[in-house]
Amino acid sequence: MKQLVLEDGTTFIGKGFGSDRESFGEVVFNTGMTGYQEVISDPSYCGQIVTFTYPLVGNYGINRDDFETVNPAILGVVVKEHCEQPSNFRSEETLDEFLKAKGIPGISGIDTRKLTKIIRQHGTMKAVITSADRSVSQILNMMKDTPLPTDQVRQVSTVKPYVVPGRGYRIVLVDYGMKHGILREFTKRNCHITVVPYHTSAEEILRLKPDGVMLSNGPGDPKDVPESIQTIRLLMGQVPIFGICLGHQLIALAAGADTSKMKFGHRGSNQPVKDIKSNRTKITSQNHGYAVDTQSVQATKLRLTQVSLNDDTVEGLEHSTHNVFSVQYHPESSPGPDDTSYLFDDFLLRIKQSQQKNKEANYV
Repeated sequence: MKQLVLEDGTTFIGKGFGSDRESFGEVVFNTGMTGYQEVISDPSYCGQIVTFTYPLVGNYGINRDDFETVNPAILGVVVKEHCEQPSNFRSEETLDEFLKAKGIPGISGIDTRKLTKIIRQHGTMKAVITSADRSVSQILNMMKDTPLPTDQVRQVSTVKPYVVPGRGYRIVLVDYGMKHGILREFTKRNCHITVVPYHTSAEEILRLKPDGVMLSNGPGDPKDVPESIQTIRLLMGQVPIFGICLGHQLIALAAGADTSKMKFGHRGSNQPVKDIKSNRTKITSQNHGYAVDTQSVQATKLRLTQVSLNDDTVEGLEHSTHNVFSVQYHPESSPGPDDTSYLFDDFLLRIKQSQQKNKEANYV
């Protein structure tokens, strides 16, 4: 047996699966009905224990195709019930086997509805998955004295640059905890992609002669990577830029706006977002615990382009003078709907228009 202990003292007793090791992190919840493999392998969950609100997880197993990274950074999995005998033609191993192989602990058989209500009411908090015979008072003392990590981006970013070759536009993709879905979208469009670490300087990026710069998703507080904010500030006006999730928040900070921690964040594949210009709504996939402050945008050269229909938070931004735009959600989905995958085409169109404009200026 295992127990999940929250920092407020709430304790859940359940059945252990996956790794037997103890795990300490921030407990959050995801509302997706499917896509647990992509969620578990999403680097943006670095430092977090994820509660799945859907009651049955693992029923279609684990396959080779749906990973978003090779080595998951998630710290724990909490479910109402985990399936021990999955049934799917693509299944190659069970969820339990996969978590054991990757050293990720899981706990099942607890009231995930109650846990989710606690998080919604009180916000995300520290938690520990551990053996049921450990003293709760000792665990609470440990959590009180142990801060949550602030170096998640460093943990999940690539260490060295690498190239995914193509014959199309040359994209520099800054990896803050990139999902493989972003690479898939660019390779489908035959782009030549150079993936670089999060701390790569603006000078180093520009020396690669990119047609455009992509700022990826990633975990944690955007203010924990101040070097990236300065890099983006120097890149603005030099090259077209597209930011997703953490990249969106970093663009906002670089332009002078502010960000803040949300109570429990947006995590799921069913988040409605309204495009202000077209007045149309898209269903999006999201995973973030921080958001851009709406009021702070007004004092910058950024324009609000999209908003969340659940809580009116900022979902899209565009710079008024530079070729820079961003979205808070995941247009590459994985998991989730592909309603907004056209944004990758919009980015490449912006690159094309920028090059045409530069040619005309040089000709004159």
